[in-house]
Amino acid sequence: MSATAIKKTAPRKTKDGPTPIDAHVGARIRARRGLLGMSQKDLGGKVGLTFQQIQKYERGANRIGSGRLFEFSRILGVPISYFFDEMSTDLKAYAEKGAKKGKSIPANAPEAEILDRRETLELVRTFYQIEDTVVRQRFVDLMREAARVCSKK
Repeated sequence: MSATAIKKTAPRKTKDGPTPIDAHVGARIRARRGLLGMSQKDLGGKVGLTFQQIQKYERGANRIGSGRLFEFSRILGVPISYFFDEMSTDLKAYAEKGAKKGKSIPANAPEAEILDRRETLELVRTFYQIEDTVVRQRFVDLMREAARVCSKK
């Protein structure tokens, strides 16, 4: 078959748009960006996008292609697998079975909301500013004890 005989077609698009998995990946990008203290504008500048495009990725409104995901992993200093870590059991089941069979989209995991809170990101950033590993471990011990004591009230 000659090159001129190949029919050109429009780029392939998904029927239903982004999935809950796209939202999960976007949330992981937002969490990592926040931990690094990087703004959406900063991240967008490094990949040649506007901050509005980064917002859409982070909200899961737009899908992220594999090449772009690779860029994000390089800029954010994480392996690509990071973006798929900590998926809820429901979301994993959806990814494995439901995505192609039209099953309903699972509810967001409540623990994902904790990672989106500004105070969580501030706590983690501050924690990693402590260079002494022994002090960091003692801090973790202190927080566990405080949580234990507070949960008994």
